[in-house]
Amino acid sequence: MALSIINAIQALRGSDVVAILLFIFVVRLIKNSRARVYTTKLQGPPSENFFVGLFPAIAGVDEPLKAFEKWAKQYGTVFSFPMGFGRQDVMIWDIKAAAHILARDTFVYQQSNFSRVFLDNMFGKGILSVEHDDHRRHRKALTPAFSNAAIRGYVNTFNDSAEKLKATWDAILDSGADTIEVQQWMNRLALENLGVAGFSHHFGALSSPDTGLKPDIMEVFDSFESPRKSSLFSRIFFFLGPMFPALLYLPTQNTLLMRRIKYSMKGIADALLERTRREMMIDSGDEKSGGSDKSIIGLLIKAESSSGGLTMTPDEVLAQMVEHTVLRRLRDDLKYVLPIDLSHSAFANCPSLVTALQILLLHPEVQEKLREELNQLGGDPTWEQITLGLPYLDAVTQEVLRMHMPVDNLLRETQQDDVVPLSKPIHTSTGELVSELVVAKGQAIHIPIGFINNSEEIWGPDVKEFKPERWLDPDTTLTGDAKAIQGHHHIMTFSDGPRFCLGRHFALANFKVGRALSSVDVDELELMIYSSSRPRWRI
Repeated sequence: MALSIINAIQALRGSDVVAILLFIFVVRLIKNSRARVYTTKLQGPPSENFFVGLFPAIAGVDEPLKAFEKWAKQYGTVFSFPMGFGRQDVMIWDIKAAAHILARDTFVYQQSNFSRVFLDNMFGKGILSVEHDDHRRHRKALTPAFSNAAIRGYVNTFNDSAEKLKATWDAILDSGADTIEVQQWMNRLALENLGVAGFSHHFGALSSPDTGLKPDIMEVFDSFESPRKSSLFSRIFFFLGPMFPALLYLPTQNTLLMRRIKYSMKGIADALLERTRREMMIDSGDEKSGGSDKSIIGLLIKAESSSGGLTMTPDEVLAQMVEHTVLRRLRDDLKYVLPIDLSHSAFANCPSLVTALQILLLHPEVQEKLREELNQLGGDPTWEQITLGLPYLDAVTQEVLRMHMPVDNLLRETQQDDVVPLSKPIHTSTGELVSELVVAKGQAIHIPIGFINNSEEIWGPDVKEFKPERWLDPDTTLTGDAKAIQGHHHIMTFSDGPRFCLGRHFALANFKVGRALSSVDVDELELMIYSSSRPRWRI
């Protein structure tokens, strides 16, 4: 069926294509007309392509921060830019305006239709795609799994997984290999931590390749091909997707691949859920064991039959499982091709250990200071140590988060007319000076959080330097504009407002323990970049 539809689409005559494009353009023109009329007229860069506008500049493999920096210097803190077919989006990196929008997230401002359609198709209706009351309900049900008390219990799991990873790397090197695919193993480390801490299940992701055993979940992930390698037909439809979300329902190569991953992961997640349901029924007579399960899977199952507004349907529970599992593995691939917001996912937004290794290779003085602090531990780090007892590790983590966030840009659409206050007045396209921005219902708004974290105007002239020392005494070292940022520790990496990353403490603990227990001296490694855009390290 899918193949016949694709063949029919490919067999369209030139006149048919023109007619379809004309119809799409008219629909888009009508839909965007109100937003263009009522939203404040702004300055901005001209379009480079009628069909896709400047979308490739913010969603391609190339650094989008370079495009943001260029436009910010020319047009200021708020400007418009074309996205194709007559659509004009608004880019906002004014701190006060961004805080206003994110504080009203999930109700006045929501994810784009494209993001919702994609996330629903990929995972089902989980916390990533739902809005307003549904989002609040999902978040409330999951919150206990990411509390400080819960994460304190996960630290031993993180320690054990890091030790397993070290043993596996030693086995690989002892076998005579001189190259380790670090990105792959960091993904496996995070996945194993998620399995044990979140689902009370060992995925076996850290098993040595010499065993010849490959868990089902790794088979699913290894079958994933980057959309950058897909056909021209699929890539065109994905580029048009932000303007026309309905295109995501077509059976292109990319959408069919996403569905295969979704259904494969649902099979694995459903098996885990069913096993845990049986175990919880057996333990139901034991109040201590049956009532204190704060794991993700335990809380999800409780939500199936919960009262007090926390009830989840079986499909919603399954969607949460698939989201948490898949995003940790696929976030780096999705980031480069899709303008979707993953910043509020506990696992998609985990800072990269690979990025930290690259940075330490370039900054041996930082590596030496960090090693001196870690050598004083005298054993595996405890929860108290990774939260309060290792200030330089915390500073390194904060600086990695500031300079290298997994998500560069947040896209929202207004659900009602709104007036957005600005911290500094701007000039409109007509030359008028205004201190607030009028946005109409349906207006698409981008918040370039990656640029906000790396803006010289906000952070000062040393913004491009990797400088952990700025976090040792932030009250005196950060600029006034940087301290005005309301996100986690004055950075936007975990977003803000109702979609503020629920699992940020889980992600940070995972990152810190993994870094603290790394036994490989970075100065003995040689970074090798391959065409896959993923780093490898040669010993």
